[in-house]
Amino acid sequence: MRSKAISRLLFTVGVITWLALLFTDISIHLEFAHKTNPDVPVWLPGIILNLFIISLFYYYKIKIERDEVLNFVDLLWRVFATGLIATVISLGLRLIEYLLGDTALTHHIVFIDLIYMINLGLMIGFLMMAFAAWKRLILYQKSKWLLRLWAFFEIGLLISLVYNSFKVPLVEWLYGTMLGVFVITGLVLSGNMKWVAFLNFRQKWTSLLLLLLTVFYLLYIFYTNSSLSEDINNTSPYFTDYRYHIFIFSLIVFVTIYSIFSFLVILFNLPTTSVFEQKLEEVVNFQRISQSIQTEQSEESVYNILLETSVSSVFADAAWLEINSNAHEHKLFTYKITDKESYDIINHLKTHNVKGVLDQGSEKTKNLSKHLASLKGSRFRSILAFPIYVKGQNIGTLALLKELPESFNKEMTKIVSTFSNQAGISIENFRLMEEALQNERYKEELKIAKMVQKSLLPTILEQDPDFDIAAFSESADEVGGDYYDTLRIDKHLISIIIADVSGKGTTAAFHMSQMKGIFHSLAQRDIEPKDFMIQANQALVYCLERGSFISATYFIINTETKSVRYARAGHCPVLYYCAETKSSQYLKDKGVALGMVRNKSYSSFIQSNVFHYRPGDIMVLYTDGITEAKDARGNEFGYEQLAKVVCELSGLPPLQIQNQLINKLYEFSGTSNIDDDYTTMIVKFK
Repeated sequence: MRSKAISRLLFTVGVITWLALLFTDISIHLEFAHKTNPDVPVWLPGIILNLFIISLFYYYKIKIERDEVLNFVDLLWRVFATGLIATVISLGLRLIEYLLGDTALTHHIVFIDLIYMINLGLMIGFLMMAFAAWKRLILYQKSKWLLRLWAFFEIGLLISLVYNSFKVPLVEWLYGTMLGVFVITGLVLSGNMKWVAFLNFRQKWTSLLLLLLTVFYLLYIFYTNSSLSEDINNTSPYFTDYRYHIFIFSLIVFVTIYSIFSFLVILFNLPTTSVFEQKLEEVVNFQRISQSIQTEQSEESVYNILLETSVSSVFADAAWLEINSNAHEHKLFTYKITDKESYDIINHLKTHNVKGVLDQGSEKTKNLSKHLASLKGSRFRSILAFPIYVKGQNIGTLALLKELPESFNKEMTKIVSTFSNQAGISIENFRLMEEALQNERYKEELKIAKMVQKSLLPTILEQDPDFDIAAFSESADEVGGDYYDTLRIDKHLISIIIADVSGKGTTAAFHMSQMKGIFHSLAQRDIEPKDFMIQANQALVYCLERGSFISATYFIINTETKSVRYARAGHCPVLYYCAETKSSQYLKDKGVALGMVRNKSYSSFIQSNVFHYRPGDIMVLYTDGITEAKDARGNEFGYEQLAKVVCELSGLPPLQIQNQLINKLYEFSGTSNIDDDYTTMIVKFK
């Protein structure tokens, strides 16, 4: 309510100052026309114009910056709508002038100044709206230097109003210098286009149209006001000339440059958008096939999912899936193709004795454009086929078709091959369930999940002259849910993550794969740990079933500033040993596990933190299996004992600290059959 009241007040002030500007400007013109000395000071309209600018500046600042609902396209729509209204009103005024014709009214100084002032107010309003919107786009994923540069630009523009209010010596030199600084700063700021990467294909086309129209409105309004300035200058020298107004002219240049830059960046990124969306679709489709084991109730459901996901992932026009139940019985599942068309292609390839695709004895895949070209009456000219295996046995064939020849490439082959392999795994599990071989099915799931988990955990951790690192992970069952990883962002930045997936078995392994993919895609962008958690949570809510969650802590070590930025999402608190004081403490920070809050309010549950390290300091990351390890009496190992062990071993390298810590855990529990996963990462700074 307070923001609305302030914005209304600023809008009212803007209207009043514009009316005052119009009144004083006309008064000066009339007195000049009667060849008398103006009673109104000739410098007063310039000050009133600046008050009008300031009121609109803060009006749009509050209107745009405090609206959290607006997305990128909405901002462009706001700018477009403002420019459209200004252009329509300006064209309406031109129509009135045209209808009045060459009359005394159209040559009267009051009429000319009224038209000019209306167009000037519309132009300033449009520029302020665009300036506020561009600020929000530029400062998306902001950094310290970007905030400082923008503050310099914004404050500098406001200070320039003083120059236009009171004429100072060295006008031309000072004007040129200030304008040059603002134009160069605007060019540097215009290079920040990170928001473009988050637009999908449709949004980019919409943005291109809106930006093109915005540039058109800018050019039209600028041309109109320039023409009106020339006309009124010929009538009276005492008019409010915006052409030498540094603030207005700098805004015209900046808004135009950023509009053109944005248009070009989106245009050049347009060809890669489909690739990015395709990769995202592949991940979603793979996840869909993976989860079909849990969500679907029949083999036929898996077949249909395989057909749909394969077609959408490689943009095929149709597909069929031929499943051999036994030596004498088979089923045909089709997608956007009739059974007759499918059998015509199958028989045609068999007639021409084509090997390597539809025959069950080969694992190779081929593009059969030259063979389909000889099939009369068929609309398809490209085919790609893959065998489906269950328990090492080929049970069928997946075939994809396109209407254009030579339409499948190597990348598409790999994608569908992965889908068909995953489909074979899903079908295998269904058949095991139908045969009531629960124990056998469980072993196969664990075998697959263990292989997945083993491939997910890094064999080699990132190394750096500033620290040594060691990691250890042991699962209580054959497959655990603990995950850790490292990734070098640049010369001085290394990201580290440790996570604990709820649940065990195959589900936990798949969720680990999702977490690994999210970590590697987000970490290399060098975003703040809090933003990492927010975006990771947003991605996981579409993959995690309700009731599942992932606790995690994400770190960015900066070896140049000797600092560590981190955010904690419901994970165990970090144990930090300070070499200088020879004491340790737990960093208990705010954070909720990923997947527990499934809306935009998650950002309020996460905070970013930072601390500086010194040589000899130790950072111990772990999962709850370490502190919750129990002895024969049921007593837990606990946080105090963990801190005590680290203090005692602080003089050793990380690997030795890790080995002795794990040995003490096994001694404490009295058995090698642990109840929960043991996972640690120990970082010792040098």
